[in-house]
Formats: sequence, structure tokens, C-alpha cells
Amino acid sequence: MKLGIVGAGATGLTAAFDAVKAGHEVTVLEASDELGGLAASIEVGGTPLERFYHHSFQTDHAMIELVRELGLGDRLEFHRPATGVFLDGELHDFGTPLEMLRFPAFSLLDRFRFGATSAALKLVRDGQRFNSVRALAWMRRWAGKRVTETIWEPLLTGKFGARAEDISMAWLWARIHYRTFGLGYVHGGFDQVYRALLDAVTDRGGKVEFGKPMSSIRQPGAEVEVRAGEATYTFDHVIVTVPQPAFAKAAGLMSDSVLWRNQYLGATCFVLECDRSVIPYYWLNINDTAFPFLAVVEHTNMVSPAEYGGRHVVYVGNYVPREDWRFTTPPEDLLEHYIPWLRKLNPAFDRSWIQDWHFSKAGFAQPIVTPEYRALIPGHHTAMPNVTLATMSQIYPQDRGQSYAIAMAHDVTRRLGLDRA
Repeated sequence: MKLGIVGAGATGLTAAFDAVKAGHEVTVLEASDELGGLAASIEVGGTPLERFYHHSFQTDHAMIELVRELGLGDRLEFHRPATGVFLDGELHDFGTPLEMLRFPAFSLLDRFRFGATSAALKLVRDGQRFNSVRALAWMRRWAGKRVTETIWEPLLTGKFGARAEDISMAWLWARIHYRTFGLGYVHGGFDQVYRALLDAVTDRGGKVEFGKPMSSIRQPGAEVEVRAGEATYTFDHVIVTVPQPAFAKAAGLMSDSVLWRNQYLGATCFVLECDRSVIPYYWLNINDTAFPFLAVVEHTNMVSPAEYGGRHVVYVGNYVPREDWRFTTPPEDLLEHYIPWLRKLNPAFDRSWIQDWHFSKAGFAQPIVTPEYRALIPGHHTAMPNVTLATMSQIYPQDRGQSYAIAMAHDVTRRLGLDRA
């Protein structure tokens, strides 16, 4: 089969890898000049580093298996880094079951209810039972008012803003059920995985073309025509892995595009290269909704600063609507606005600690998973018989992530028979 794939992220490159192994003729069209999609990388101290913070969980079987198949298994290491919560002006350890149960904001009853509900959600095998249930309403009923106000409400508000009350419990169940205390990282960066996929595809005769944004896609007959950049490509079948609004626009489905634009948040993320540590944790949740950002992740509290030329790498990340000032403000101005808030986390912090910085944003990074969301998810089959949609919005109820994108690619190629000649 002559196969076209739109997007060189985890889904697109994995689908291409599956197809070329089976002997199909594959061309991947990527709009940017980077591999990896939302896992694309920059360089810090000569080492690739993801633009947006990434790690793997011990339950991320698809990613772990792919890393091993590509010969990178010896570089994937699991860590148990410290995590914390910022609440009421103080930092609190919150990375182990014992630390969670000792959380000073909890009474004895709160500790019991927090532990019991977390354990119960770990045991529930099918979170689809929570599809129509609102997460905060469920937590208030079962975890209790204090636990919800202290932990779950600030986290959902920080991530989803005004839509926090609408988020489905199925989404929150998946976040709790599948996450592990052990966090995996491919030392040297996940960029190695995407480079290895690129090499595996091209070594088998496949093509990956950069600077080819899809502007239109149509199927006038048996073949599919894709207009990308200045060229028009013809394929027997096309797998589209870019966000659903981009596909809808290219396919002329404008009403569908409007619907899905309202179901996505954008992401913004700073990577700060500092000359010293900023926080004592790898991951710090900000449980104070007055803060202009959601989380601070000091990557080099999990991976040694020596891997980045001695720099301490700190991510400051957020999910916001695309019209939000944190999405539209020039990065240099936004960073200056963030500095006083970083000082609240560490009163000694000074702007001079930042030796260099990078800023990235993505318009369609986080689906807003409401109780109605499940019914809105488009199928892999589209109105064009030879066009398949395989994009982040179809991962449910699990949150978007590299491993789920890889698993979806395997599922799609298997359904289409592309995993065999």
C-alpha cells in the first residue's frame, strides 16, 4: 500500500514504523522542522531535552516495549524522585503514601478518606463507569469536603480553569489508576526514541518530509490527495495524526472544527536553565489558584545536572485557553510576570539564577474531558473511506501521553492491516 501519514509525532512515526516493517510504501508529512510533536526537543548543555516536561510510568507498556525494540532499553531508567505540594504559602512533601497520609492539612478522618478513595480508584478496573460523573462532585461525596478543597479542586482548577467543575471522573480515575511512583526517563532525552524511529523508517525505504503543513485533504476517487506545502501527494490511504481541528479545517469540516476548538486548551511552558536548584522536588503541584502557572518541574532533581552541562533545568508549565493572556503575552514579558511567583516558592530565588531560557506553546494540547466528551470523540473512520484519524482526542479515558499515542498507532495499523504485507 502507498501510505501517507500526516504528523511526525509519537503516533505518526510509530504507525510509519509498523507499516514499513510490513513492506508498505510510507511517506510522513510533518508541518514543522522537528520530530516528536508535543515531545519535540531543544538542546541544553548539548543534550536533547523535551520542550514540555515528559516522563514515563511503569504502566506505560507500549512506550517501554518500543524503547526496547529500538535498542534503547539500557537508557530507560526508572527513578523515585521527590514530589511536593505548595499550599498556604508552604512546601509539603507529597510523593509517597506515607507523606500523603501525614499531610498537615488533613485531619485523621481526612487522611482515612483520602487514602481509602485513592486505593479504591486504584482497584477499579474499568473507569468508564465514571463517564457521566463529575470528578469534583464525586470527590466531595467520597473523599470529603476538606480533601477536595485542599487537593483535587485546586489541581483541576489550575489545569482546566472555569471548566474544572465539568471534568469527568473517568478522566481523574485514569490519572490516579495508571500512575506509578516510579518515573521513567530515557537518559539523553526521548528525542533518541524519535530519531531511532526516523532511522528505522528511512532505512526501510520510508520517507519523512519536514516543512509540509497539510492545507487540504480530499478523496475524489479511490485515491486520497493531500496538499502539503507547495506539493500535492497522492496515496492509497492516509492516517492523520494532527489535532482534530487541523484535520477538520483541511477537510472543510468547519462546523466540526468549531466544536473541537472549544474542547481543547493550549499549553505554555518555560524551560529555565538555572545555575542552582530552585525547588527541593522533581514535581511541585501548585495548590494555590492565585498562581499564574500550574506546576513547576525541576527535571534535574530526577536526572543529574551533569547531563546538561551543570545547568539545573526547571519547567514552568500551564494549560490555558488560547485567548488567555498567558498564551498571548510575549514570552519575555510573561517570564518577568512569573518571577515574583517563583520567589513565593523559594524566597531566595533571583532572576540572575536564570542563565538562559526557552519558551514553547501548543494550541491544542489538552482536551477538556467533560461527561459529554465521550460522545463527542470522533471515530478513527472518517467521511473519506481511505482516511483514518488517529489523534490525541481519541485517547480516553486515559490522559494524552506518549505511551498511549504509541498504543493507538499500533491499534490503528492493526485494524487497517498495515502491520502485515
